[in-house]
Amino acid sequence: MTEVSDEARPEKLGFGRLLRTSGFRRLLAVRLSAQWGDGMFQAALGGAVLFNPERQADPIAVAAGLAVMLLPYSVIGPFAGALLDRWDRRRVLLVANLLRAVLVLTVAIMVGAGAAGPPLYLGALAVAGVSRFVLSGLSASLPHVVERRHLVEANVVAATAGAAVAALGGASAIGLRAVVGAGDAGSALTTAVAVVGSVLAAVIASRFRRRLLGPDETNEPPQALVAVARGLADGARATAATPTVAGSFLALAAHRLAFGISTLVSLLLFRYAFTDSGVFRAGLAGVGEAVVLAALGLGAAALLTPWLVHRIGRPRTVRLALLVAAATQFGLAVTLALPTVLAAAFVLAAAGQVVKLCADAAVQSETGDAVRGRVFALYDAVFNVCYVLAVGAAALLSPQDGRAPLLMIAAAAVYVLGLLAHDWQLRRARAS
Repeated sequence: MTEVSDEARPEKLGFGRLLRTSGFRRLLAVRLSAQWGDGMFQAALGGAVLFNPERQADPIAVAAGLAVMLLPYSVIGPFAGALLDRWDRRRVLLVANLLRAVLVLTVAIMVGAGAAGPPLYLGALAVAGVSRFVLSGLSASLPHVVERRHLVEANVVAATAGAAVAALGGASAIGLRAVVGAGDAGSALTTAVAVVGSVLAAVIASRFRRRLLGPDETNEPPQALVAVARGLADGARATAATPTVAGSFLALAAHRLAFGISTLVSLLLFRYAFTDSGVFRAGLAGVGEAVVLAALGLGAAALLTPWLVHRIGRPRTVRLALLVAAATQFGLAVTLALPTVLAAAFVLAAAGQVVKLCADAAVQSETGDAVRGRVFALYDAVFNVCYVLAVGAAALLSPQDGRAPLLMIAAAAVYVLGLLAHDWQLRRARAS
Protein backbone atom coordinates (compact mmCIF):
# COMPACT_ATOMS: atom_id res chain seq x y z
CA MET A 1 0.00 0.00 0.00
CA THR A 2 1.33 3.48 -0.82
CA GLU A 3 2.75 5.52 2.05
CA VAL A 4 1.42 8.93 2.99
CA SER A 5 3.23 11.69 1.12
CA ASP A 6 5.74 13.53 3.30
CA GLU A 7 9.42 14.48 3.34
CA ALA A 8 10.23 10.82 2.78
CA ARG A 9 13.16 11.65 0.55
CA PRO A 10 14.30 15.13 1.54
CA GLU A 11 17.11 16.95 -0.18
CA LYS A 12 20.25 16.72 1.91
CA LEU A 13 22.08 19.98 2.56
CA GLY A 14 24.93 18.62 4.67
CA PHE A 15 26.08 19.55 8.16
CA GLY A 16 28.75 21.96 6.92
CA ARG A 17 26.37 23.90 4.68
CA LEU A 18 23.74 24.02 7.42
CA LEU A 19 26.26 25.61 9.77
CA ARG A 20 27.20 28.14 7.09
CA THR A 21 23.60 29.36 7.23
CA SER A 22 23.96 32.20 9.72
CA GLY A 23 20.39 32.11 11.04
CA PHE A 24 20.50 28.38 11.70
CA ARG A 25 23.96 28.59 13.25
CA ARG A 26 22.84 31.31 15.67
CA LEU A 27 19.60 29.53 16.56
CA LEU A 28 21.59 26.35 17.18
CA ALA A 29 23.95 28.26 19.47
CA VAL A 30 20.96 29.50 21.51
CA ARG A 31 19.66 25.94 21.80
CA LEU A 32 23.01 24.45 22.81
CA SER A 33 23.62 27.09 25.48
CA ALA A 34 20.11 26.76 26.88
CA GLN A 35 20.10 22.96 26.89
CA TRP A 36 23.54 22.70 28.47
CA GLY A 37 22.16 24.82 31.31
CA ASP A 38 19.02 22.67 31.47
CA GLY A 39 21.04 19.47 31.74
CA MET A 40 23.28 20.99 34.38
CA PHE A 41 20.32 22.23 36.42
CA GLN A 42 18.33 19.00 36.24
CA ALA A 43 21.27 16.79 37.19
CA ALA A 44 22.31 19.12 39.99
CA LEU A 45 18.81 19.23 41.42
CA GLY A 46 18.32 15.48 40.95
CA GLY A 47 21.55 14.82 42.81
CA ALA A 48 20.51 17.22 45.57
CA VAL A 49 17.21 15.39 46.10
CA LEU A 50 17.85 11.74 45.25
CA PHE A 51 21.56 11.15 45.91
CA ASN A 52 22.19 13.66 48.68
CA PRO A 53 23.37 11.92 51.89
CA GLU A 54 21.55 14.62 53.86
CA ARG A 55 18.21 13.67 52.31
CA GLN A 56 16.29 10.43 51.60
CA ALA A 57 13.91 9.71 48.71
CA ASP A 58 11.46 6.84 48.15
CA PRO A 59 9.68 6.14 44.81
CA ILE A 60 6.77 8.45 45.64
CA ALA A 61 9.15 11.30 46.51
CA VAL A 62 11.00 10.87 43.22
CA ALA A 63 7.74 10.84 41.28
CA ALA A 64 6.44 13.88 43.17
CA GLY A 65 9.58 15.82 42.34
CA LEU A 66 9.26 15.05 38.64
CA ALA A 67 5.54 15.82 38.67
CA VAL A 68 5.80 19.27 40.22
CA MET A 69 8.64 20.14 37.84
CA LEU A 70 6.82 19.10 34.67
CA LEU A 71 3.09 18.54 35.05
CA PRO A 72 1.82 22.04 35.99
CA TYR A 73 3.66 23.65 33.08
CA SER A 74 2.29 20.97 30.80
CA VAL A 75 -1.21 22.11 31.70
CA ILE A 76 -0.37 25.82 31.32
CA GLY A 77 1.97 25.45 28.33
CA PRO A 78 -0.61 25.00 25.55
CA PHE A 79 -2.25 28.26 26.58
CA ALA A 80 1.10 30.04 26.71
CA GLY A 81 1.77 28.67 23.24
CA ALA A 82 -0.59 31.31 21.90
CA LEU A 83 1.99 33.87 22.94
CA LEU A 84 4.58 32.28 20.65
CA ASP A 85 2.22 32.98 17.76
CA ARG A 86 1.67 36.54 18.95
CA TRP A 87 4.94 37.92 20.34
CA ASP A 88 8.22 38.46 18.54
CA ARG A 89 9.95 35.09 19.11
CA ARG A 90 13.34 36.77 19.27
CA ARG A 91 12.15 38.74 22.29
CA VAL A 92 10.66 35.59 23.83
CA LEU A 93 14.04 33.83 23.63
CA LEU A 94 15.86 36.82 25.11
CA VAL A 95 13.53 37.57 28.02
CA ALA A 96 12.76 33.94 28.88
CA ASN A 97 16.44 33.04 29.14
CA LEU A 98 17.16 36.01 31.41
CA LEU A 99 14.18 35.08 33.58
CA ARG A 100 15.41 31.50 33.78
CA ALA A 101 18.83 32.72 34.95
CA VAL A 102 17.21 34.53 37.87
CA LEU A 103 15.08 31.49 38.76
CA VAL A 104 18.08 29.11 38.65
CA LEU A 105 19.96 31.31 41.13
CA THR A 106 16.87 31.41 43.36
CA VAL A 107 16.65 27.60 43.41
CA ALA A 108 20.38 27.35 44.14
CA ILE A 109 19.94 29.57 47.20
CA MET A 110 17.04 27.39 48.37
CA VAL A 111 19.11 24.21 47.98
CA GLY A 112 21.93 25.74 49.99
CA ALA A 113 19.50 26.73 52.74
CA GLY A 114 18.26 23.14 53.01
CA ALA A 115 14.80 23.82 51.59
CA ALA A 116 12.73 20.76 50.72
CA GLY A 117 9.22 19.81 49.68
CA PRO A 118 6.84 22.31 48.03
CA PRO A 119 9.09 25.43 48.16
CA LEU A 120 11.95 23.68 46.37
CA TYR A 121 9.61 21.94 43.94
CA LEU A 122 7.85 25.19 43.05
CA GLY A 123 11.19 26.82 42.30
CA ALA A 124 12.15 23.89 40.10
CA LEU A 125 8.71 24.09 38.45
CA ALA A 126 9.32 27.71 37.48
CA VAL A 127 12.69 26.88 35.91
CA ALA A 128 11.27 23.90 34.02
CA GLY A 129 8.32 25.92 32.77
CA VAL A 130 10.48 28.68 31.33
CA SER A 131 12.84 26.07 29.83
CA ARG A 132 10.03 24.35 27.95
CA PHE A 133 8.76 27.73 26.74
CA VAL A 134 12.23 28.47 25.34
CA LEU A 135 12.41 25.11 23.55
CA SER A 136 8.95 25.61 22.03
CA GLY A 137 10.07 29.00 20.76
CA LEU A 138 13.21 27.50 19.23
CA SER A 139 11.24 24.79 17.46
CA ALA A 140 8.64 27.23 16.12
CA SER A 141 11.43 29.52 14.87
CA LEU A 142 13.39 26.89 12.94
CA PRO A 143 11.37 27.12 9.68
CA HIS A 144 12.33 30.82 9.51
CA VAL A 145 16.03 30.05 9.17
CA VAL A 146 15.90 26.73 7.23
CA GLU A 147 14.01 25.89 4.03
CA ARG A 148 11.18 23.38 4.38
CA ARG A 149 12.92 20.67 2.34
CA HIS A 150 15.84 20.69 4.79
CA LEU A 151 13.78 20.55 8.01
CA VAL A 152 14.33 16.86 8.75
CA GLU A 153 18.08 17.31 8.47
CA ALA A 154 18.04 20.55 10.49
CA ASN A 155 15.98 18.88 13.20
CA VAL A 156 18.45 16.03 13.38
CA VAL A 157 21.29 18.47 13.96
CA ALA A 158 19.44 20.82 16.32
CA ALA A 159 17.48 18.35 18.44
CA THR A 160 20.22 15.74 18.64
CA ALA A 161 23.01 18.21 19.37
CA GLY A 162 20.79 19.90 21.94
CA ALA A 163 19.97 16.66 23.70
CA ALA A 164 23.62 15.59 23.63
CA VAL A 165 24.73 18.92 25.09
CA ALA A 166 22.03 18.57 27.77
CA ALA A 167 23.56 15.20 28.62
CA LEU A 168 26.98 16.88 28.72
CA GLY A 169 25.51 19.45 31.11
CA GLY A 170 24.27 16.62 33.30
CA ALA A 171 27.69 14.98 33.24
CA SER A 172 29.26 18.35 34.11
CA ALA A 173 27.00 18.59 37.14
CA ILE A 174 27.95 15.08 38.28
CA GLY A 175 31.65 15.85 37.85
CA LEU A 176 31.45 19.20 39.64
CA ARG A 177 29.42 17.64 42.45
CA ALA A 178 32.20 15.09 42.98
CA VAL A 179 34.64 17.99 43.47
CA VAL A 180 32.60 20.40 45.61
CA GLY A 181 30.66 17.82 47.64
CA ALA A 182 27.32 16.04 47.66
CA GLY A 183 25.73 17.93 50.55
CA ASP A 184 23.46 20.95 50.41
CA ALA A 185 26.31 23.47 49.98
CA GLY A 186 27.95 21.54 47.14
CA SER A 187 24.59 20.93 45.48
CA ALA A 188 23.77 24.64 45.68
CA LEU A 189 27.03 25.62 44.01
CA THR A 190 26.56 23.01 41.28
CA THR A 191 23.01 24.25 40.65
CA ALA A 192 24.13 27.88 40.46
CA VAL A 193 26.69 27.15 37.72
CA ALA A 194 23.77 26.24 35.41
CA VAL A 195 23.01 29.97 35.13
CA VAL A 196 25.86 30.29 32.62
CA GLY A 197 23.85 28.50 29.94
CA SER A 198 20.84 30.80 30.30
CA VAL A 199 22.87 34.00 30.20
CA LEU A 200 24.84 32.91 27.15
CA ALA A 201 21.63 31.88 25.35
CA ALA A 202 20.10 35.30 26.03
CA VAL A 203 23.18 37.11 24.69
CA ILE A 204 23.14 35.09 21.46
CA ALA A 205 19.37 35.50 20.99
CA SER A 206 19.72 39.28 21.26
CA ARG A 207 21.69 39.29 17.98
CA PHE A 208 18.68 38.28 15.88
CA ARG A 209 16.79 41.06 14.10
CA ARG A 210 13.30 41.81 15.37
CA ARG A 211 10.61 39.58 13.83
CA LEU A 212 13.19 37.51 11.94
CA LEU A 213 12.00 34.39 13.79
CA GLY A 214 8.31 35.18 13.26
CA PRO A 215 5.46 34.98 13.57
CA ASP A 216 4.92 36.44 10.10
CA GLU A 217 1.18 36.63 10.63
CA THR A 218 -1.30 36.23 13.45
CA ASN A 219 -4.72 34.62 13.19
CA GLU A 220 -5.58 35.22 16.84
CA PRO A 221 -8.19 37.56 18.31
CA PRO A 222 -6.89 41.03 19.24
CA GLN A 223 -7.52 40.46 22.96
CA ALA A 224 -4.41 38.77 24.38
CA LEU A 225 -6.28 36.97 27.19
CA VAL A 226 -8.78 35.49 24.76
CA ALA A 227 -5.94 34.34 22.48
CA VAL A 228 -4.10 32.70 25.36
CA ALA A 229 -7.25 30.96 26.61
CA ARG A 230 -7.87 29.55 23.15
CA GLY A 231 -4.33 28.24 22.79
CA LEU A 232 -5.01 24.68 23.90
CA ALA A 233 -8.10 24.26 21.73
CA ASP A 234 -6.39 25.81 18.70
CA GLY A 235 -3.37 23.53 19.03
CA ALA A 236 -5.57 20.46 19.44
CA ARG A 237 -7.72 21.34 16.43
CA ALA A 238 -4.70 21.98 14.23
CA THR A 239 -3.20 18.65 15.30
CA ALA A 240 -6.40 16.64 14.80
CA ALA A 241 -6.90 18.20 11.36
CA THR A 242 -3.60 16.72 10.13
CA PRO A 243 -3.55 12.92 10.61
CA THR A 244 0.19 12.60 10.00
CA VAL A 245 0.86 15.11 12.79
CA ALA A 246 -1.68 13.39 15.06
CA GLY A 247 -0.01 10.04 14.35
CA SER A 248 3.37 11.50 15.29
CA PHE A 249 1.88 12.82 18.54
CA LEU A 250 0.51 9.39 19.42
CA ALA A 251 3.83 7.67 18.67
CA LEU A 252 5.69 10.21 20.79
CA ALA A 253 3.14 9.83 23.61
CA ALA A 254 3.73 6.07 23.65
CA HIS A 255 7.48 6.58 23.87
CA ARG A 256 7.19 9.06 26.73
CA LEU A 257 4.84 6.80 28.69
CA ALA A 258 7.17 3.83 28.33
CA PHE A 259 10.27 5.94 28.93
CA GLY A 260 8.77 7.36 32.13
CA ILE A 261 8.35 3.84 33.50
CA SER A 262 11.94 2.96 32.57
CA THR A 263 13.32 6.15 34.09
CA LEU A 264 11.69 5.65 37.49
CA VAL A 265 12.66 1.97 37.67
CA SER A 266 16.25 2.69 36.58
CA LEU A 267 16.74 5.47 39.13
CA LEU A 268 15.54 3.19 41.92
CA LEU A 269 17.77 0.36 40.72
CA PHE A 270 20.84 2.60 40.69
CA ARG A 271 19.95 4.06 44.10
CA TYR A 272 18.98 0.90 46.01
CA ALA A 273 19.60 -2.36 44.12
CA PHE A 274 22.78 -2.19 42.05
CA THR A 275 26.34 -2.50 43.33
CA ASP A 276 29.56 -1.65 41.51
CA SER A 277 30.70 -4.32 39.06
CA GLY A 278 34.00 -3.65 37.32
CA VAL A 279 33.66 -0.60 35.11
CA PHE A 280 29.90 -0.47 35.74
CA ARG A 281 29.00 1.76 38.66
CA ALA A 282 26.00 2.02 40.95
CA GLY A 283 24.60 5.20 42.52
CA LEU A 284 24.91 8.60 40.89
CA ALA A 285 28.07 7.50 39.02
CA GLY A 286 26.01 4.77 37.37
CA VAL A 287 23.36 7.30 36.41
CA GLY A 288 26.19 9.29 34.83
CA GLU A 289 27.22 6.25 32.79
CA ALA A 290 23.62 5.82 31.67
CA VAL A 291 23.50 9.48 30.65
CA VAL A 292 26.66 9.08 28.57
CA LEU A 293 25.26 6.00 26.84
CA ALA A 294 21.97 7.80 26.22
CA ALA A 295 23.93 10.66 24.64
CA LEU A 296 25.65 8.14 22.36
CA GLY A 297 22.20 6.81 21.48
CA LEU A 298 21.16 10.32 20.49
CA GLY A 299 24.21 10.51 18.26
CA ALA A 300 23.27 7.22 16.65
CA ALA A 301 19.75 8.58 16.02
CA ALA A 302 21.28 11.63 14.36
CA LEU A 303 23.05 9.38 11.88
CA LEU A 304 20.22 6.90 11.38
CA THR A 305 17.17 9.16 11.08
CA PRO A 306 18.02 11.01 7.84
CA TRP A 307 19.27 7.77 6.28
CA LEU A 308 16.12 5.87 7.23
CA VAL A 309 13.72 8.67 6.29
CA HIS A 310 15.44 9.05 2.92
CA ARG A 311 15.14 5.33 2.13
CA ILE A 312 11.94 4.08 3.74
CA GLY A 313 9.99 7.25 4.52
CA ARG A 314 9.07 8.92 7.77
CA PRO A 315 6.09 6.67 8.68
CA ARG A 316 8.07 3.44 8.35
CA THR A 317 10.97 5.00 10.27
CA VAL A 318 8.65 5.71 13.22
CA ARG A 319 7.28 2.15 13.10
CA LEU A 320 10.77 0.65 13.12
CA ALA A 321 11.82 2.77 16.10
CA LEU A 322 8.75 1.74 18.10
CA LEU A 323 9.33 -1.95 17.35
CA VAL A 324 12.99 -1.75 18.43
CA ALA A 325 12.01 0.02 21.64
CA ALA A 326 9.31 -2.57 22.41
CA ALA A 327 11.80 -5.42 21.95
CA THR A 328 14.28 -3.65 24.25
CA GLN A 329 11.68 -3.27 26.99
CA PHE A 330 10.84 -6.96 26.77
CA GLY A 331 14.56 -7.69 27.15
CA LEU A 332 14.66 -5.58 30.30
CA ALA A 333 11.76 -7.57 31.71
CA VAL A 334 13.87 -10.72 31.41
CA THR A 335 16.87 -9.29 33.22
CA LEU A 336 17.21 -6.08 35.19
CA ALA A 337 20.98 -6.42 35.62
CA LEU A 338 23.24 -3.37 35.61
CA PRO A 339 24.81 -4.01 32.16
CA THR A 340 21.37 -4.60 30.62
CA VAL A 341 19.97 -1.35 31.99
CA LEU A 342 22.97 0.55 30.63
CA ALA A 343 22.60 -1.05 27.18
CA ALA A 344 18.88 -0.22 27.21
CA ALA A 345 19.72 3.42 27.98
CA PHE A 346 21.52 3.57 24.63
CA VAL A 347 18.86 1.77 22.60
CA LEU A 348 15.82 3.51 24.10
CA ALA A 349 17.43 6.94 23.78
CA ALA A 350 18.19 6.24 20.11
CA ALA A 351 14.73 4.88 19.31
CA GLY A 352 12.95 7.65 21.18
CA GLN A 353 15.02 10.33 19.47
CA VAL A 354 14.19 8.87 16.05
CA VAL A 355 10.48 9.17 16.91
CA LYS A 356 10.94 12.71 18.20
CA LEU A 357 12.90 13.90 15.18
CA CYS A 358 10.20 12.58 12.87
CA ALA A 359 7.50 14.23 14.99
CA ASP A 360 9.38 17.56 14.98
CA ALA A 361 9.57 17.48 11.19
CA ALA A 362 5.87 16.62 10.89
CA VAL A 363 4.82 19.59 13.03
CA GLN A 364 7.20 22.04 11.38
CA SER A 365 6.39 21.08 7.80
CA GLU A 366 2.67 20.31 8.02
CA THR A 367 1.27 23.04 10.31
CA GLY A 368 0.96 26.69 9.38
CA ASP A 369 3.24 29.31 10.91
CA ALA A 370 0.29 31.17 12.39
CA VAL A 371 -0.58 28.21 14.64
CA ARG A 372 2.79 26.44 14.93
CA GLY A 373 3.63 27.84 18.37
CA ARG A 374 0.38 26.54 19.82
CA VAL A 375 0.91 23.11 18.26
CA PHE A 376 4.43 22.93 19.67
CA ALA A 377 3.15 23.98 23.09
CA LEU A 378 0.59 21.15 22.92
CA TYR A 379 3.45 18.90 21.76
CA ASP A 380 5.36 19.83 24.93
CA ALA A 381 2.29 19.08 27.02
CA VAL A 382 1.99 15.61 25.50
CA PHE A 383 5.74 15.14 26.01
CA ASN A 384 5.61 16.01 29.71
CA VAL A 385 2.18 14.81 30.80
CA CYS A 386 2.72 11.31 29.45
CA TYR A 387 6.12 11.12 31.14
CA VAL A 388 4.84 12.31 34.50
CA LEU A 389 1.79 10.02 34.44
CA ALA A 390 4.03 7.04 33.71
CA VAL A 391 6.50 7.99 36.45
CA GLY A 392 3.67 8.39 38.94
CA ALA A 393 2.10 5.04 38.04
CA ALA A 394 5.48 3.30 38.23
CA ALA A 395 6.16 4.85 41.63
CA LEU A 396 2.91 3.43 42.98
CA LEU A 397 3.52 -0.04 41.53
CA SER A 398 7.29 -0.47 41.90
CA PRO A 399 9.03 -1.85 44.99
CA GLN A 400 11.51 0.56 46.52
CA ASP A 401 14.53 -1.20 45.01
CA GLY A 402 13.09 -0.98 41.48
CA ARG A 403 13.00 -4.70 40.69
CA ALA A 404 9.74 -4.67 38.71
CA PRO A 405 9.88 -6.82 35.54
CA LEU A 406 6.11 -6.57 35.05
CA LEU A 407 6.46 -2.82 34.66
CA MET A 408 8.97 -3.39 31.86
CA ILE A 409 6.44 -5.66 30.12
CA ALA A 410 3.84 -2.92 30.49
CA ALA A 411 6.25 -0.43 28.90
CA ALA A 412 6.77 -2.78 25.95
CA ALA A 413 3.00 -3.09 25.53
CA VAL A 414 2.70 0.71 25.46
CA TYR A 415 5.13 0.88 22.55
CA VAL A 416 3.02 -1.68 20.67
CA LEU A 417 -0.12 0.37 21.32
CA GLY A 418 1.69 3.46 20.05
CA LEU A 419 2.54 1.62 16.84
CA LEU A 420 -1.11 0.65 16.32
CA ALA A 421 -2.31 4.21 17.01
CA HIS A 422 0.26 5.64 14.60
CA ASP A 423 -0.89 3.28 11.84
CA TRP A 424 -4.53 4.17 12.52
CA GLN A 425 -3.83 7.85 11.87
CA LEU A 426 -1.95 7.05 8.66
CA ARG A 427 -4.94 5.04 7.44
CA ARG A 428 -7.14 8.06 8.22
CA ALA A 429 -4.81 10.26 6.15
CA ARG A 430 -4.95 7.86 3.19
CA ALA A 431 -8.74 7.77 3.36
CA SER A 432 -9.09 11.57 3.35
